[in-house]
This record gives sequence, C-alpha cells and structure tokens, in this order.
Amino acid sequence: MYDVKGNLHRILDSLPQGVRLVAISKYHPNEFIEAAYAEGQRVFGESHEQELKLKHETLPQDIVWHFIGHLQTNKVKYIAPYIDMVEAVDSLKLLKEIDKQAAKCGRVIDVLLELHIAEESTKYGLRLDECRQLLEDGEWRGLEHVRICGLMMMASFTDDQEQIRREFTVAADFFDEVKSRYFADASWFCERSWGMSDDYEIAVACRSTMVRIGTSIFGPRVY
Repeated sequence: MYDVKGNLHRILDSLPQGVRLVAISKYHPNEFIEAAYAEGQRVFGESHEQELKLKHETLPQDIVWHFIGHLQTNKVKYIAPYIDMVEAVDSLKLLKEIDKQAAKCGRVIDVLLELHIAEESTKYGLRLDECRQLLEDGEWRGLEHVRICGLMMMASFTDDQEQIRREFTVAADFFDEVKSRYFADASWFCERSWGMSDDYEIAVACRSTMVRIGTSIFGPRVY
C-alpha cells in the first residue's frame, strides 16, 4: 500500500500551529482512509455524493466529512444528514438549499463561500464583487441552519509561484474585508481554505487556515 502513514506525518509536521489538514480521499479506497484515521486524522474531503455516502456508512462515525467539489442543489438532500462542512458554496441558491435540507434534519451545516480568483474560466466560485453583493443583500442573515465560517478558493494551475502567491494574497485580503464588514463579532468566521498538494506551502505563507491535500498523502487517484 502507498505509504499513507509516512506521507501524512510529513505533511502534518510541515504545517504550523493553527493550520488544519483536510485529507482529500475522493477516489481512494477505505483502507487508505483507515490508515490515515489510525494515525489520528479525522477530517476528510469528498466530492461525489454516492462515494461519500458509501464511505460514511462503512467508516468510523467520528470522521468529519467535508464536501469539497462543486455541489449541485439536487444532491444536497442526500448529504445533509451527516456532512460537517460544504467547502464550496458559490451561489445564494445553493446556500438556501443547504439551509432548507439542514432544517429538515434538525442540523446546522457549516459552509465556506467559494471565491473565483484564478484566471481559468473553468473554475467555479463567486467573483469578489459577486461575493460582496451576496453578503450586502443580506438574505443569508435569515438562514438559521447554515453557518458561514469563512472563504475558500483554488489558485490557478500554473508553475508561476508568484502568480499563485498573488491570488492567495488577494483571497487573504478579501477575507479581512469580509470579516470586518459582515462577521466582526462572529468568532466562527475564521477559515481561509486554500492550498493543495502542489501549493500548500505558499498558501500557508498567505494565511491559510485549512489545506486540502490528497495526492501527496494517498498517491495517484484510483478511478
């Protein structure tokens, strides 16, 4: 088996205090997740509802599941009973659907607003002005079963480290703006989720609090 234990500890040892690891386990078998779990990892990320459902049913119940991919509104009802965080909320429509389904389950689901800062047009997320408008309109304030805990984004897929650093810095500065304007008294609005296997060290230097790492722990995905 891929050296999950060694890779996991290498990543964890490189993270400063205050930065959490979301181990991206999508397309990886249960035994890989169990190996990381045995070493104390509890937060895992998945992006397909059916795969996540199967893993939730067959793996330890104290695992904290993050939904990390683009989430369709019609899939929310399937994961609402147990998902801990939806990391990529890119519309008010999705936010309202999560609230609706969480209410049916008697739960409050944590979410992050996804920003589109990278240059690729294929990336999902809210442009900065769109995110400002969503928050300014204020409809989210009436949603009692979702809790906006911070922001997430993905940098451009490029070897240009300075470009990656610029994009992370834009996100970090925007977090400060949003925090002071809309969440100044909300202690839970504290997450800056950016950084993956190839760029997490830059992300950490740019004030990330949560990195999403899969390949560097589990190896190439098993499709």
